[in-house]
Amino acid sequence: MSTGIRPADASGTFTIGGDLTVNRLGYGTMQLTGPGVWGDPRDPDEAVRVLRRTVELGVTFIDTADAYGPFTADLLLRKALHPYPDDLVIATKAGFARTGPGGWVPIGRPEYLRQQVELSLRHLGLERIDLLQLHRIDPKVPVEDQVGELAALRQEGKIRHIGLSEVTVDEVEEARRTAPIVSVQNLFNLAKRDAEPLLDHAEANGLAFIPWFPLATGELTKPGGPLAGIAEEHGATPSQLALAWLLKRSPAMLPIPGTSTVSHLEENVAAAAIELGDDEFAALTRAVG
Repeated sequence: MSTGIRPADASGTFTIGGDLTVNRLGYGTMQLTGPGVWGDPRDPDEAVRVLRRTVELGVTFIDTADAYGPFTADLLLRKALHPYPDDLVIATKAGFARTGPGGWVPIGRPEYLRQQVELSLRHLGLERIDLLQLHRIDPKVPVEDQVGELAALRQEGKIRHIGLSEVTVDEVEEARRTAPIVSVQNLFNLAKRDAEPLLDHAEANGLAFIPWFPLATGELTKPGGPLAGIAEEHGATPSQLALAWLLKRSPAMLPIPGTSTVSHLEENVAAAAIELGDDEFAALTRAVG
């Protein structure tokens, strides 16, 4: 299995919103924080090394959020990579307030979303956010008010594209009545596929599907598990197979595995070079059916 100099190139590309072409295997920053996704990481210097190595490996899509730290991941991104490479797309999120370690509260009031977008611009050192995703729909605020505020920020040139996180097909369609939606980000992995109807809807409508928690394969990743045999045939790890399965599942899929170490990052990105046959893909799918 040859990974090349920029192994992420092997994952293929997807064009978000019709004008942002990225390599499909990306990186998520949530693990670059302390316990409970709160505060600084145990090794901030390694976090910077991880981010710099990410772009060296050909990753051109990085997913972050104001809630990671909060703002810890964004500040690390700026320290490690600003001024950003021309081909790097940074997607971020707003709409989750943090009440402490492990505490997440959806707030979709327009004034709060505006404040968080302005803070993200400042912390990331950007004039415009390429992809701003509503982190959660706040059930206490009309969807058209939440998406409408993001649309206003888009009109002002502070957001390029709008996405949604943890939504249903009906919620996507409701949001699209207010503004164009270019991506959805839901929990999805080989062992947890409840969002398949949304994935199919995204693919049919030209939306990027960004699976978070892409490596939550539990027992599947252990020695002797159902992925072990195929992994051995490829000279790969079970985690790499789980990522290869995601990439083969749909051309709209943009996995964003996160990690806090360079060695694990390099292992994850090497998964882009694994080409699963149809029979192998079917076998992996059945393994958790």
